[in-house]
Amino acid sequence: MLRIAVQSKGRLFDDTMNLLAEADIKISASKRTLLVQSSNFPLEVLYLRDDDIPQSVASGVADLGVVGENEFVERGEDADIISRLGFSKCRLSLAIPKDIDYPGLEWFNGKKIATSYPGILRHFMEKHGINTEIHVITGSVEISPGIGLADGIFDIVSSGSTLVSNNLREVEIVMQSEALLIGNKDMDDEKKATLQEMLFRFEAVRSAEDKKYVRMNAPKARLQEIIDVLPGLKSPTVIPLADDEWCSVHTVLDQKRFWEIIGKLKEMGAQGILVTPIEKMIL
Repeated sequence: MLRIAVQSKGRLFDDTMNLLAEADIKISASKRTLLVQSSNFPLEVLYLRDDDIPQSVASGVADLGVVGENEFVERGEDADIISRLGFSKCRLSLAIPKDIDYPGLEWFNGKKIATSYPGILRHFMEKHGINTEIHVITGSVEISPGIGLADGIFDIVSSGSTLVSNNLREVEIVMQSEALLIGNKDMDDEKKATLQEMLFRFEAVRSAEDKKYVRMNAPKARLQEIIDVLPGLKSPTVIPLADDEWCSVHTVLDQKRFWEIIGKLKEMGAQGILVTPIEKMIL
């Protein structure tokens, strides 16, 4: 049985549990128990703090872990990156009080920076030849400049609203981060086979994201024009109708171009356009 370490609370927990649920892997919603077994898949979930997950996977306490890329890089543990999961995206950035003129990275020379990610920050500053004093802090890093603890901060940024509320502004993006599925390097063949089944399910869920299944009635006289504007996976399905001058066209559209393409289809005479969300898609 596979054991996967998952953050015990927060956005990464929510996104991970949603992915497991969409992959039809049933896990109890209760977090009072440290270790919970799936009722329909050979997987058990170990709830941990996010900063403990890389070590738990590297040491073999867990076979897999879902962790932010920022935390994985900071900890530097010896584990494999199995998959980028595409959610819980953020960035690690340098920020300073908003009323300070910022000439460039050299501003940080001789300055004190508060952060929970000293390893990533130290590597970045050494790479650019900047000499700074790094003050390691856990918790509310963003309040450090306001209380005189530091000149600037290095922290996670998502929307940027926390910086604004603390009169800070982002001046340098150091790295982008997203959720990673990491794995122990010494999993046996049975566990690897279970992992492949889980990855297959994850990919089916992710392939369906932002996709719509579209059915429409199309005039045969303009069928080729309609097919030419449809960016389907391979080619659309065309089904005859009782009316010889019309046919039914079925395809998959990406949400990003959905309204643009639907507008073109209507101009070409498509009617009765039916749009259905896609739960999973096997490529």
